[in-house]
Amino acid sequence: MAISSETIDRLTSGKSIYKHRYQKPDGRNLYLYGYQPHQPILIEGEQLSKATGSELRRHPLRGDWSVYAEKRQNRTFKPSMAENPLAPSKEGHPLTEIPFSDFELAVFENRFPSFYKEADPPLATTLEKHSATGTCEVIVYSPEPTGSLATLGQTKRRLLLEAWIDRYISLYDQGNAYILPFENRGEEVGVTLHHPHGQIYGFPVVPTPQATAATAFENGYDLAKEVKSWPELQIEAAGGIRAYAPAFARFPYEVWISADDAVSGPWAFNNEQADGFCHLLGSITAKYDAFFGQTTPYMLSLHASPYGQDNRFQFTAQFYPILRAPGRLKYLAAVEQATGIFTVDVMPEQTAKKLRDIL
Repeated sequence: MAISSETIDRLTSGKSIYKHRYQKPDGRNLYLYGYQPHQPILIEGEQLSKATGSELRRHPLRGDWSVYAEKRQNRTFKPSMAENPLAPSKEGHPLTEIPFSDFELAVFENRFPSFYKEADPPLATTLEKHSATGTCEVIVYSPEPTGSLATLGQTKRRLLLEAWIDRYISLYDQGNAYILPFENRGEEVGVTLHHPHGQIYGFPVVPTPQATAATAFENGYDLAKEVKSWPELQIEAAGGIRAYAPAFARFPYEVWISADDAVSGPWAFNNEQADGFCHLLGSITAKYDAFFGQTTPYMLSLHASPYGQDNRFQFTAQFYPILRAPGRLKYLAAVEQATGIFTVDVMPEQTAKKLRDIL
């Protein structure tokens, strides 16, 4: 299929953002985002193809959902640098997931998805089920095999933000109920591909925690007001955006980022807020690495409004590092898994002070 190109009209970066779409032979979409309008060079060869098959089931006692996707059991696991599926492709070598010689930032549909558009309806039983229709995408931050949100640089972080926003808009337009961009960092949280990247899931239902949050905001909870009134929790601010340790943190050294004047999602940022948000993504990642003295394993997720519920929703980006001290992992033990009541070894006020003092 030929490569189609467009310019993204919704700009906060002050620069034009170009988007190239390519459809793989197995039907999966690949998008290249960049500041350059150049046509990427397609490398010919045998392309990878996807595996599918999954369904959603609701836990009758907990009220939350699990997705069963047995084909993911055979997904790529710790490939060598030469077999990195997230790198640009090279002439004379097996194709990667990105069959182009170079790119700035890439998004493609996951080869081993939990959710996919053509998912079949599940067989009826007494248990509540739901078709696993939706989207699973991989977002590759850079063609370079190493790096982080801290080292990408502000210009590339702004491109990443624009790509996230474009995917939010596109995936909500496709009928998804909830969109969650996220990043897992470090083998300690199960990362099997070390190339800098994240993922974006489009869910057919609103997950229980996000549905609960939407209800709380609709009932009048004002996170932005609470954060601004609690100076001991502040870590850093930039452009009307604030990084802080939430008073109700569940992980030691948990950090959230949100706007002083609440927005329902990053698509509502003005230019100053977008700059501030991208700066803080890099700054908090750098603070973690400096404080723990290592590449810090964490889970990062962006929590925006569910589809059609953005009237009072307040967007947050949430970092969950899984270290409780330098060299010491935070394990989720039986009581936490069974009850959802976390035991937190560090007071949020201490988290804020320690990270605030890291230059």
